[in-house]
Amino acid sequence: MPSEALTKELTIGELSDRSGVPASALRFYEREGLIDSRRTAGNQRRYHRSTLRRVAFIRASQSVGMPLSVIAGVLGFLPEGTPPTREFWMRASECWSTEINARIEKMERMRDRFTECIGCGCLSFEQCALINPADSLGKQGPGPRRLLDS
Repeated sequence: MPSEALTKELTIGELSDRSGVPASALRFYEREGLIDSRRTAGNQRRYHRSTLRRVAFIRASQSVGMPLSVIAGVLGFLPEGTPPTREFWMRASECWSTEINARIEKMERMRDRFTECIGCGCLSFEQCALINPADSLGKQGPGPRRLLDS
């Protein structure tokens, strides 16, 4: 009969099946310190079942646009072997609200600038704030300045 410790562990394939995350991504998460495993005598990875919660937290965080470096920083606050709880998720999401709102504002500004360019139909080098702010290239004379500088 297997010991209780072993019944709480998952192989990488089982973790992948249960979480819906490819094994290659799980290995990457492990290299980045987002999840951890122990190795068997045969050097196979074994994950505690609570790793499912960590993977779910990582994927949910990614779905709202958080980079893995930020996710790793937040997970660093959890004691080793402790899965994220609902309360932990709520605290993290409150912290991220400011960053998410800033990203939304930036995307809206980009959309508005892009819409102006498409609206003019010519991507004007005199007016386009995306390609040539303040017509800085026009001051250098005629010709494809960006291509000539390369």
